[in-house]
Amino acid sequence: MTKELATIQTSVESGVLTITLNRPDSLNAFNEQMAVELAGALRVAERDDGVRCVLLTGAGRAFCSGQDLAEIRSRYAADASAEQLDFARHLREKYNPIVQRIRTIEKPVVAAVNGVAAGAGASFTFACDLRIAARSASFVMAFVHVGLIPDSGATLTLLQHVGYSKAAELCMLGEKISAEEAHRHGLVNKLVDDAELPAAARELAARLASMPTRAIGLTKRALNRAWTATIEDTLEAEAYGQATAGRTADHREGVLAFLEKRKPGFMGR
Repeated sequence: MTKELATIQTSVESGVLTITLNRPDSLNAFNEQMAVELAGALRVAERDDGVRCVLLTGAGRAFCSGQDLAEIRSRYAADASAEQLDFARHLREKYNPIVQRIRTIEKPVVAAVNGVAAGAGASFTFACDLRIAARSASFVMAFVHVGLIPDSGATLTLLQHVGYSKAAELCMLGEKISAEEAHRHGLVNKLVDDAELPAAARELAARLASMPTRAIGLTKRALNRAWTATIEDTLEAEAYGQATAGRTADHREGVLAFLEKRKPGFMGR
């Protein structure tokens, strides 16, 4: 089933919720309506047991070109004494809840990067658990070109993916990098020809959706926590997570399938 809204499209098939950013005429630039609709779609994904993986992509030639500057042009057309955009409020109300949900939803989130991912568009991809990209895709931390700092979690996620030196280069110079270079540096998990991206992304998402969802969710929780934790905290968090995973039906099914030498039929419970 496909649901079409003003700025995104959603469809669910075989446990995979596909969310397509759908403002192709503006390279899927992020506006107020998209913030509302994307946040809503992610809330549904979090609560719906039938959704076991989220696939995020863009329509047309781009994944997402970042903030729609045309939407906030009036804030810059007036004189300097006019009301300015409250950036902190803008991030806290629109961008941050989306990134927070991508990172904390206990289901895998895959970005299928079909074109340019710029500014917050790039940040959104870096927040996802896995990234598969078309060879023509590209990434650019464009914030510095308009006198801003990276946001939407990128100052952390870039460090996690590529380390300080490369993160500083990408953020301070704001140079566009190709999908090939992103793949070399670990920003992209898999690189495919452009024509293969839709099928390859669906295949990856379907594979994740067929796996033990609770175990994947608990793994995601542990990985997020471990970044800033001590080894003692990490060991305790792993013990708690393993106890929780060990009580799931999918764990029992996995063990029985191994012992019976058959393929497991995970149900996400």
